[in-house]
Amino acid sequence: MHIDDFRSQYAQYKQLAEKALAQMPDAELNRVLAPEGNSAAMIVRHMSGNLISRFTNFLTDDGEKPNRDRDREFDERPYSRAEVDALWAKGFAVLDDALAPLRDDDLERTVTIRQQPMTVHAALTRSLAHLAYHVGQIVVLARIAADTPWESLSIPRNKSQQFNADMNRRA
Repeated sequence: MHIDDFRSQYAQYKQLAEKALAQMPDAELNRVLAPEGNSAAMIVRHMSGNLISRFTNFLTDDGEKPNRDRDREFDERPYSRAEVDALWAKGFAVLDDALAPLRDDDLERTVTIRQQPMTVHAALTRSLAHLAYHVGQIVVLARIAADTPWESLSIPRNKSQQFNADMNRRA
């Protein structure tokens, strides 16, 4: 995977979560469905904290910053839509700033996360998998909470043949 592939994948997951969150009523952003569960707002706060910690001084400092309080990211408290949006944007702004100067040859460089050295490629793969995991959770929570008909975020059910035909016409 090249650096532009990573940038593209991060952007796709960012957009997927944003589209899911947009279908979630404000009142449902803070709903926790199970004991020890997370609300969509808590997941956004966690991902923001993770991205800020991992990608601030990405190439030079350990990705787990001493000022990060990961456990507080999961504290249950009310978040407004504006707070959720701001947290999401801030985390991705730090990520984008860290990825912008990287080139393909940087993927072989070594970074450290929680005192564990790894290649930039491995760190980005790990981060992207973590993001995908939590974006999936956000999508499920949004789907459960949606109070209007759900707008599919991928190929709608029973529309695969139509989608493939449309793709073939564009080719």
